[in-house]
Amino acid sequence: MKKLSLLGSTGSIGTQTLDVIRRNKDIKVVALAAGSRVKELAEQIREFQPELACIGSEELAKELKILVGDLNVKIVYGSEGLIEAAVIESADIVLTAVVGMMGIIPTIEAVKAHKDIALANKETLVTAGHIIMRMVKEYGVNLYPVDSEHSAIFQSLNGENPRELEKILLTASGGPFRGRTRDELANVTLEDALRHPNWSMGKKITIDSSTMVNKGLEVMEAQWLFNVPVSKVMVVIQPQSIIHSMVQFVDGGIMAQLGSPDMRLPIQYALYYPERRFLESERVDFYRLGQITFQEPDFETFKGLKLAYDAAKKGGNIPTALNAANEYAVSSFLDKKIKYLDIADMIEYAMNEVEYIAEPSIDKILETEQSVYELLKKKW
Repeated sequence: MKKLSLLGSTGSIGTQTLDVIRRNKDIKVVALAAGSRVKELAEQIREFQPELACIGSEELAKELKILVGDLNVKIVYGSEGLIEAAVIESADIVLTAVVGMMGIIPTIEAVKAHKDIALANKETLVTAGHIIMRMVKEYGVNLYPVDSEHSAIFQSLNGENPRELEKILLTASGGPFRGRTRDELANVTLEDALRHPNWSMGKKITIDSSTMVNKGLEVMEAQWLFNVPVSKVMVVIQPQSIIHSMVQFVDGGIMAQLGSPDMRLPIQYALYYPERRFLESERVDFYRLGQITFQEPDFETFKGLKLAYDAAKKGGNIPTALNAANEYAVSSFLDKKIKYLDIADMIEYAMNEVEYIAEPSIDKILETEQSVYELLKKKW
């Protein structure tokens, strides 16, 4: 029986992962980690009986201990607890679904502990891909993408020679504001931005999808996962979210992965690879669907996407600057402290102002993150 440590268990990916496990009944959850949702984590502990559970702070850990005091589970907290969950000896695979750059260190430590990684944390590769992918090879572990787009690319490359890849066609729904002009986005509300037409996701990633920064992060992630220059990653708007991504080969042939928009499919694929399991989900009805349409992305309106390409081309710590600025800006927008279009402006400002480091270590990556936060606090 495969044994799993799940980091980010109460978020959207985490809860869907547990649904996959609940339905299949042959993966043992040995560790759970969450941020602040104590009651939800306590319920998960009761259902899945892990050896260890991690929560965000010491205060929350005290509360959690009371809620599950009758169970035989070790309670840990904070960044050290998250690492303990990531390296727990009994785990075979670690699914990292925490939000933000806090996922980097636990992922590194899990790789060092020779755990396979199911990766749903974009920021890990966006900011530290040059370190992570080298370590994955050095320690001989497997890294399985959980994002629907990267899973689609991974599936499309199955059985193919990666050296014959010509281009990655990374699809995007276009989010709730597809077709709008920049002027039309000036007065967008938080509620508007949280209405994604196709996917059910957490608040942060839903905002990222609306700005298309999320797609920019995926572009940067793809270059590391599939060892291609960013010039070979092309974004294609596909509003129906049926084609999850495609791969074009040197002979012009294209392989695509299609399916209904259900995150449980890529989660299950990562957990059971190379086996495919039955998944009770909506099937694509092509007769009812009628058509699948494509559009070119609007780099002027969705400036965050263009900035992501710029960051990827410059490399070094600039992707970290983009990511940190986006995290800060989205948090400010969710708190209704800034306007919608300020998000991209804050990213651009941080990329221009932060000190450039060509080959950042983990320490320098984390220093860059803090520098960006300080820059933005002074400016906004």
